[in-house]
Amino acid sequence: MRSIKKVVTQCAALLVVWALAAPAMPQEPAPQGPVIKSQVNLVNIFATVRDKNKRIVGDLKQEDFKITEDNQDQKIAFFSKEVTLPITLALLLDTSGSEQFMLGPIQEAGSSFLRRVLRKGDEALVMSFDTDVDLLSDFTDDRAQLDRAVHHTRINVSMRGGGINPGPVPTGTVTGTALYDAIYLACSEKLNTEAGRKAIVIVSDAQDEGSKVRIEEAIEAAQRTDTVIHVILVADPHYGANGGAARKLAEETGGRVLNASNDKKLMQAFDEISEELRSQYTLGYYPSNSALDGKFRKIHVETANHDLKVLARKGYYAPKG
Repeated sequence: MRSIKKVVTQCAALLVVWALAAPAMPQEPAPQGPVIKSQVNLVNIFATVRDKNKRIVGDLKQEDFKITEDNQDQKIAFFSKEVTLPITLALLLDTSGSEQFMLGPIQEAGSSFLRRVLRKGDEALVMSFDTDVDLLSDFTDDRAQLDRAVHHTRINVSMRGGGINPGPVPTGTVTGTALYDAIYLACSEKLNTEAGRKAIVIVSDAQDEGSKVRIEEAIEAAQRTDTVIHVILVADPHYGANGGAARKLAEETGGRVLNASNDKKLMQAFDEISEELRSQYTLGYYPSNSALDGKFRKIHVETANHDLKVLARKGYYAPKG
């Protein structure tokens, strides 16, 4: 059933992109070579716009946006304010010793978030990470299963030993908090085969100790799979938080960082991310640079009103020919 649903989701996503991007076609079929090539190179961007008071702006039109790729203006091929593509979420929960006093509120807020944000056609998975990365629930739309997975999280207070990761892919022996490994695994082993909008929501102090991959590799994995990373910073005063790492993860992928120092702010942070995921513009363009060189291309999205802030991914990797 899972594989069938994935095919249906991918087909639906392609149909939405085609409907948005293509003009009405004549009954007589036209040569398909250039069309196929253009479809392969289509770049999708999901953008959220906020004003200077951080309120979401939802009444913009296509002509209000400007996209550049490597400082070259790009022509917007399609635009939509109605987000019809499904959301695929990965909820990553920090279960290292630094989160032991906040685990209960994290579980309650995380479960509530998944119940509210997921709609028909959406799916989510749940991972925990400390010295290991554990897959607690694979992709599902079963709210009860996701709720059990979130409440199954347990704090690993032992920081002295290592362990072999029993999650989706073994990562070897680590000591500390394998945040970057968790992101890398979620993207490269799970989200890479999903269609539509993809997001990772991390609840952590963003302190990484012992990951096999570097932060740059975790970000690249997200960029290659078109995944946005949102970070909710929950930090014990004795441990502190790595705000720099959290901002880098979020900014490079088009996500946000929200601070949550208590139960109320934690719930508010989840509410803001939920609103973010449901208030996106869909933009798409065919890049003027048609080289299939596999290189990273920088994207910048802005509006004619420079008082507005656009939240969107910073780039993508071109396909290889």
